[in-house]
Formats: sequence, structure tokens, C-alpha cells
Amino acid sequence: MTVTLFTSPSCTSCRKAKKWLQDNDVAFTEQNIFVQAPSVQQIKWILSLTENGTEEIISKRSKGYKTLNLDMDTLSIHELITLITKYPGLLRRPILFDNKRLQVGYNDDEIRRFLPRHIRTIELERAKRRADLL
Repeated sequence: MTVTLFTSPSCTSCRKAKKWLQDNDVAFTEQNIFVQAPSVQQIKWILSLTENGTEEIISKRSKGYKTLNLDMDTLSIHELITLITKYPGLLRRPILFDNKRLQVGYNDDEIRRFLPRHIRTIELERAKRRADLL
């Protein structure tokens, strides 16, 4: 399964994530969430990969969140998923995921987990050799 990258046009972190994936030859599918809203299945999958549930993926600073005056504690999962599909701007961005991993936001170190295992192993060996030289 390739990586899926949720983006929006004005998101600087989204552009960084996209460039990193391209520079590292990681296969991905970009999905502008304002052109193609996340599907119910995608949202459920993302939620299954989170450690902190909705806290991890919802942007409480977004216009949509403030406009809708949401109380996350009172929403059912079904209501939340319906809101996200209707108002995808509620999601933090970028969101990267595949069949095992999830990253919300851009982080130089954490995004490396999307590299194929054999490349991560090579990089780890290089880092160990550099450390031994110091």
C-alpha cells in the first residue's frame, strides 16, 4: 500500500511533506481534502491508527472548528465522521498514512518511518559509523 497524503493548497507543512516524499522516492497519493473530502473508510482507518483519537487529528484552531462551536466530548464517532466529510478543514494537515503508520503534521524525524525498511536499515548503519568516527 502506498502512502496517502492529505493536503490543502495553502499548507506549508503539506508542501514540505510532499517534497520529502518525492525526494526520498516514497510512492504516495496526494489528496487535496478540499477537492476530494476524506471518505468515511479513510477517516475510520486514520482513527484506528491514532494514539489519542480525535485529539490527534482535529484542528481546534481551524475556522470550521470555531464556527461550528464544537464540543468534541459530546459527539459520537458517527457524528464526528459525518462532520469531517462535510467540513474537511477540521482536520490537521498534513496527514500521512499507509496500512500501518500515521503521521499528523510534518516532522523531519517522524516522516522517516515511511521509508522502506531496507533504506532505514542502511541509514541506521551509516549513522552508527559516523558516531563511531566521533
